[in-house]
Amino acid sequence: MAKPSGPRPAIGEFPIDTGTCELEPDPYNANGWVLRINGVPSSHIDLADPLQLDFEYMRWIASLVDARWAGTDRLRVLHLGGGACSLARRFAASHPQARQVVVELDGRLAELVRQWFDLPRAPLVRIRVGEARAVTESLSEASRDLVIRDVFAGAVTPHPLTTREFTWAAKRVLAPDGVYVVNCGDGPNLAMAKREAATIGAEFTHTVILADPAMLKGRRYGNVIIAGSDAPLGDAPGLARELLGGGVPAHLWQDARVRSFAAGAQALAD
Repeated sequence: MAKPSGPRPAIGEFPIDTGTCELEPDPYNANGWVLRINGVPSSHIDLADPLQLDFEYMRWIASLVDARWAGTDRLRVLHLGGGACSLARRFAASHPQARQVVVELDGRLAELVRQWFDLPRAPLVRIRVGEARAVTESLSEASRDLVIRDVFAGAVTPHPLTTREFTWAAKRVLAPDGVYVVNCGDGPNLAMAKREAATIGAEFTHTVILADPAMLKGRRYGNVIIAGSDAPLGDAPGLARELLGGGVPAHLWQDARVRSFAAGAQALAD
């Protein structure tokens, strides 16, 4: 793709409402930038190619979404957690008629992201400053097709965004065949992933897990993607094979295996 025109982000550390953010260039991509929030890598943006996702867990989410909504440009998405809006920017390119709202707690960060990166304007991508649970609970019933929770305070998702009560609130804003996706960060014992899987499984008929084999074998800290829906999920032809490609292959666990994985784990509650 052509190199981006217009102003580019600047290297440096910048104050935001919740601390600091830092922009650094990607040493392997002349158009790539890494955003760190309070020292933790949060997002990667390729200014020349919105379809390029550097973080593997975002690629896995995108593959799941593409498989579910193949053949349609229309998609109503609620992103809980903004960062650099990498996934929102990607879905705007892959689903041109998508209408997306990104909920970002940090108002100054939202301003900087709009300033630095080539984000589509509202109504294609709207950034709403607010707390993720409060915003979710304020939305109309059945107003979204997809809700993605990718919220972290450091390396941990705030507890109020993990509970069965919040999962029900997210489900309420979904269409009957909508999909709820969470990014769960966990360690080798996978205790949190099991509880999150139990929580999502308690509210949705169908669940899936996407994660790399080392993570699922309890060998390291990393990301586990858990999704729920009341319509069949993750059974599109070729999805499992696609997830095995890329720099970090992911396994796809269907509902029965997810529920076996979560057996005995207590659902999270307020």
